[in-house]
Amino acid sequence: MPQYKAPLRDINFVLKNVLNCNEHYTTLSKTRREEVSEDLVDAIISEGAKFAENVLSPLNQVGDQEGCTWSPEGVKTPTGFKEAYQQFYEGGWPSMTADAKFGGQGLPNSLGLVMTEMISSSNWSWGMYTGLSQSAARLLENYAAGDLQETYLPKMSDGTWGGTMCLTEPHCGSDLGILRTKAEANADGSYNITGTKIFISGGEHDLMENIVHLVLARIEGAPMGTKGISLFLVPKFLPDANGEVGERNGVACGSIEHKMGIHGNATCVMNFDSAKGFLVGEENRGLNAMFHMMNSARLGTAMQGLAAGELAFQGALTYARERLQMRSLTGPKNPDGPADPLIVHPDVRRMLLTQKAFAEGSRAFIYWLAQLLDTSYFSDDEEAAKEAGELAELLTPIAKAFITETGLESANHGVQVYGGHGFIAEWGMEQIVRDLRISTLYEGTTGIQALDLLGRKVMGTGGASLARYTKLIHKFCKSQEDRPEMAGFIGKLAELNKEWGEITGKLGEKAMANADEVGAASVDYLMYSGYVSLAFMWAKMAVLALDAGEDDGFMKAKLQTAKFYFDRLLPRTEAHKLAMLSGADSTMAMDAEAFAF
Repeated sequence: MPQYKAPLRDINFVLKNVLNCNEHYTTLSKTRREEVSEDLVDAIISEGAKFAENVLSPLNQVGDQEGCTWSPEGVKTPTGFKEAYQQFYEGGWPSMTADAKFGGQGLPNSLGLVMTEMISSSNWSWGMYTGLSQSAARLLENYAAGDLQETYLPKMSDGTWGGTMCLTEPHCGSDLGILRTKAEANADGSYNITGTKIFISGGEHDLMENIVHLVLARIEGAPMGTKGISLFLVPKFLPDANGEVGERNGVACGSIEHKMGIHGNATCVMNFDSAKGFLVGEENRGLNAMFHMMNSARLGTAMQGLAAGELAFQGALTYARERLQMRSLTGPKNPDGPADPLIVHPDVRRMLLTQKAFAEGSRAFIYWLAQLLDTSYFSDDEEAAKEAGELAELLTPIAKAFITETGLESANHGVQVYGGHGFIAEWGMEQIVRDLRISTLYEGTTGIQALDLLGRKVMGTGGASLARYTKLIHKFCKSQEDRPEMAGFIGKLAELNKEWGEITGKLGEKAMANADEVGAASVDYLMYSGYVSLAFMWAKMAVLALDAGEDDGFMKAKLQTAKFYFDRLLPRTEAHKLAMLSGADSTMAMDAEAFAF
């Protein structure tokens, strides 16, 4: 397994140069977030890198090999996981972005996401326990009644207690409108929750003393479909009069799944047997609240694509520099050795540059999206908050689906660079592929994200959300059009930006005659959107690289990677355009029976 090394130079470049985080943090500190100094940012990133590199990374392969162990008493996590969490807890990391009134540090979510990247890259399975817990706490900050917040949030904010979200049931995956879990009202205002949920990440474990489940259920008499779903807080242990762990609630882990990857994280079947639960938010509006957590989880899942792509790149780069294999086609590059290192060969460089371009472009895109979410949640400027929120709504499905799909491509490149050794478990490259494969499925598959983007976010707003984004890209292109050295980037980006709107209009016309046109085109549309979005990020980074000059080796490499992205990866948009405009007929014409073999 590659030993993770936090890419601190690039993290700081994106934060400070591309996104001007100091100005962003200053703006937030004038509203509802704590003041953030540059020294504090540097300390958090530096110490976070040490924890990820020295504590979590060595446990990554351990977690994969051991997995979690189920028993009637509970689930035991792999060797070292519990001790690592204790260090995480004692370091105050769980409380970074929690609201100060509940004992948190009140730091911006976008800064917390940097820590998330380092944790995710070093040990995704371990990081899922903490990430979902923090997302659950943020949901309760926004939707729970005051008494529930006072009881649960202090311990969830400091990491003493964890959290999950319980949506999926055995008979339904993403179609939550047909869920069967029921809620019966009690005289004291609580509810009895009965039903079974599956695929619950971190539903049971031994890292924290209590687990707070956020459960979707239907109150007796509520409308069928998604309009009758409510959200409930259901703790593993009911708090006693002092707010400490009390009696066991009627919730238990029936089993854990045997999975392709992420073996170190327990994916649980959770049985609720008249478990006492408490309504969060309004009756029959549970999905509205849960989407708050799901959007956070979707951004976290996008981060998994970046994290795995980064780890695969680091492993592949190290191997390509050290492994000797054949001679360069243009003559020996290592004349004193029996062969040249892999990195001299064009096809190996193609794979490495693809990994590098996707990882660094995705980092800029995700960090920018996180800043937009900061603004939408915390800005006192209502118009700025509204615009940032609407743009973030558009970008979230692109980030989740595109970055996990391209992250998976990068992970597969990692295996390929190693050749036969990449297929062998001891090197760890195949684990990265297995761990990452789930990312294109959970929090909504790529197809579901694509439908959300094209059907709801674009068509559903009459194209207004897309127009807001393309206008932003257009303004950037106009600002650089008089700079000759940027012509190779700006010309193509401006062309695709204009074409994006034209394609959307054509698909809208097709969809008016046949709704299947949206479904048939959606994944190609999303991938097209992702390639253009990363081109926007790479063009912005190219400006900074050109300003720095060729004497700065980091910036020179940045400019060269930008050129590779525009020359070798961005042309993929043409294939996606042709596919999405080809129509739904070839996809839908065949009778279902004709698929038989």
